[in-house]
Amino acid sequence: MDRGHSVFGQVGTEAAVTSAGTAGTGGFGATSELRRVAGRRGRLRRTAAKALAAGTAAMLAAFAAVVVQSGPVAAAESVPQGPPRVVVGGSPADAAAHPWMVALSSRKMYGTARSGQFCGGALIAPDRVLTAAHCLFEPDGSPAQRPDFSVIQARTDLRTTAGREARVASWYANPGFDPALIDADWAVLTLAEPLPGPVLTLVGAGETVYAADTPATVLGWGDTTGNGDYSPVLRQVTVPVTTDATCKSAYPGGVWGTYNAATMVCAGLRQGGKDACSADSGGPLLIGGRLAGIVSWGDGCALPRKPGVYTRVAAFVDDILEAAGMRP
Repeated sequence: MDRGHSVFGQVGTEAAVTSAGTAGTGGFGATSELRRVAGRRGRLRRTAAKALAAGTAAMLAAFAAVVVQSGPVAAAESVPQGPPRVVVGGSPADAAAHPWMVALSSRKMYGTARSGQFCGGALIAPDRVLTAAHCLFEPDGSPAQRPDFSVIQARTDLRTTAGREARVASWYANPGFDPALIDADWAVLTLAEPLPGPVLTLVGAGETVYAADTPATVLGWGDTTGNGDYSPVLRQVTVPVTTDATCKSAYPGGVWGTYNAATMVCAGLRQGGKDACSADSGGPLLIGGRLAGIVSWGDGCALPRKPGVYTRVAAFVDDILEAAGMRP
């Protein structure tokens, strides 16, 4: 799904080289689109640095195929207006029971109170994490520079030092990621050292696991109210998969988003009340115990007739496995 916009860059460098061979400062020729999307109400489900302090919205990121190495400290990230998105209406979960669940962390960017958590992810190999592409970029489209970028495993309460941490050595974001539509939203992190324990299995290409009303479980440390109340404790919620028609009706295009049935899947209650939210981005959506979706976007959090939108893993499983070096 490469649309010819791929950009390769080093964290800590200002220049980026586009597929056309020109150098810039992280721009992709889509500035107006990025500004337009940044104004949407709580579409992305990622924590922004200032959101933890101000209780404001999740931030917008951009797109690229990037292999990023650790580098210097980045400047503070900006925050668009609007409410955020987190696990709303859920219950506490024990990280020890979900050893493949990880928190993406940067204390330099997001502070120490919650171990620097800003997104979620899932181990698909001992040293590979699947997450959302939008977690890895600044609002202007440049790769986020987080010299202390790491993942945290088996830490139920982010206020503690339980579990294990592993540094992110590099990452690859899907070159087909579309920041305007928040489409094809996936990325693979490579860890500096493997983490112990079981990993999640991905659903296969073409599998029919997304039938309407199928129970799906999402986990995260995100906002629990939609008002910036970020949970220090891992939470989970189970919601039904919706029909494509229902999701298309909720997101027909325009300012609140466009649903693409080929690459996305929705889950949520018609009356609302249960959902993923800000800082849950990148976390897994489980169907039958396998990784079927990635927390991506939505209109607000847990609103009636506004289900959460997830990356449809089955649509990208071959590319994900190739990016992770896991193809047989």
